Amino acid sequence: MSPQSPQASQSTSSKFRHLPLSTSGPIDCALTGTALLNTPYFNKGSAFTSEERRKFNLTGLLPQRVQTLEQQCKRAYEQYSTREGDLAKNTFLTSLKYQNEVLYFKLLQDHLEEMMSVIYTPTEGDAIQNYSRLFRRPEGCFLNIDDQDRVYHDLAQWGNAEDIDYIVVTDGEEILGIGDQGAGGILISVAKLALTTLCGGLHPNRTLPVVLDCGTDNEELLNDEIYLGLRRKRVRGEEYNQFVETFVNAARSLYPQAYIHFEDFGLNNARRILDLYRPKFACFNDDVQGTGCVTLAAIMAGLHVSKQKLRDVRMVVFGAGSAGVGIADQVRDAIATEGNISREEASGQIWLIDKPGLLTTATESSDAQKAFIKDEAEWKDRDTNLLAVIKAVRPNVLIGTSTVPGAFTEEIIKSMAEHTTRPIILPLSNPTRLHEAKPADLLKWTNGKALVATGSPFKPVTGPWGEAGSDVTIDIAECNNSVVFPGIGLGCVLARAAHLTDRMLVAAVRGVAAMSPALQDPTAPLLPDVSSVRDVSVRIARHVIQAALDEGEVMEEEVPQDDAELEDWIREQMWNPEYRPLNFVEMDKATRAARGELKRAGTVNRTGHL
Repeated sequence: MSPQSPQASQSTSSKFRHLPLSTSGPIDCALTGTALLNTPYFNKGSAFTSEERRKFNLTGLLPQRVQTLEQQCKRAYEQYSTREGDLAKNTFLTSLKYQNEVLYFKLLQDHLEEMMSVIYTPTEGDAIQNYSRLFRRPEGCFLNIDDQDRVYHDLAQWGNAEDIDYIVVTDGEEILGIGDQGAGGILISVAKLALTTLCGGLHPNRTLPVVLDCGTDNEELLNDEIYLGLRRKRVRGEEYNQFVETFVNAARSLYPQAYIHFEDFGLNNARRILDLYRPKFACFNDDVQGTGCVTLAAIMAGLHVSKQKLRDVRMVVFGAGSAGVGIADQVRDAIATEGNISREEASGQIWLIDKPGLLTTATESSDAQKAFIKDEAEWKDRDTNLLAVIKAVRPNVLIGTSTVPGAFTEEIIKSMAEHTTRPIILPLSNPTRLHEAKPADLLKWTNGKALVATGSPFKPVTGPWGEAGSDVTIDIAECNNSVVFPGIGLGCVLARAAHLTDRMLVAAVRGVAAMSPALQDPTAPLLPDVSSVRDVSVRIARHVIQAALDEGEVMEEEVPQDDAELEDWIREQMWNPEYRPLNFVEMDKATRAARGELKRAGTVNRTGHL
């Protein structure tokens, strides 16, 4: 992949260089010598200029030759390529991040399509499972349920009120399809924040990863003497609720401008916690909302290709966990909005299937699922398995979030295709081995008619589906949340949004769907891929901010109204992996940022309690 264009990575206008988050021009730095080399945010390694080496007392600490960032990237990629196995590559990249953040993110940016699966799913899942064995140094804030009286104190160490823009927090119960990973869940918070910087330009020194260690029900971890988290059964009920509330109250008190992103909470908690706090401040759950948003964007693109509207949707969701219900919620809300109908009426176009079969009034359902359950009387004495439901309701959209590999069989897909010309089929379970079907099979069984997007990357599929049986190559879209959640977060952070509303989420979806390559070429993927993700994030952020302005949710002053000017304003504040000139300032006159103290615990003394 080629590097991002200058337009995509940096504003060409100086109009907004006065903004506190501006990324143009030199940056102040009060560090010198080894202290500077040991600060990843400022460190340039062999790329410090001759002038900077003299000014910052680096002569004698570096080899003589001055290199460019591009030369450093070439060397780093060669080192990366010598590592055997993706987990070793993941470990190498983590080590690089601890040394030089610009080089780390630049290397990822230049090789994003290749490295995305190494820094995120599926390899990050392996790193999380092996967290205690691979542990070298801590990163982020570890809060444990046995020390709730320390939560405020421990969070307070990370900065002043204006220092943190974005917090990702997990309790580690439902990680990347691999389940309860306890304290190792900190790495999902770290990985998500890396993606917000890489894909959305969030400043890496203004983010905070957090894990809420509530114990674990993972017997392998409980029996492992090397495990670093609390070796006790996972705490639930009132004590758990109090722990989450203590964290949220402390985070809101200490960092009132921070956007809080809940990640990989268990099925029984994810939706409940989101619903509890959404009315109070700007927060987001990627498993519930992010998956729903990116999937809805793929569906909207597929509807465009098949010349249908949202009102035409008849959708079956196989796997009614937090992701499946989150998708159902987003699609329902979009149908209701476009058709000017109630949510209840829109829910009638969606069927949820889980382990018991179709969810009806006779099956046990969670609060989140109840909006979609069907009347038992309508299904009395009828099968409610996936095939039977497909035959009965004749859907044009089929979603897989079940983690049941091969669940979308040839019989099921052919039955669906009998009643819809261009079936939209999205097997989204991760990792790849848990996919409900392979794209090649879906296209084969539908004679190339299926519109497919998956939860993990797949290679293009070629088959005899062109004119007179000629070969056609179809690119497979990946429903990657990384295309959506960084832009949503960027918009909320820059706008200082009071809340993240449904209207703002729908605006984000429309921003993504409008950039679908399939709008110009039916054989192209339904969604933009990660190579253009920063441009997509700018578009999403603009749509989110404009919706927030319409709803009175913007707390930031003087936000531009014009589309082009607003995008310029957004780009100017997106952090880029580029070496900026360093401007030396005396320590006693330096800001915390210039002293390299942002995202370093223990550099402030904030006393007091809630």
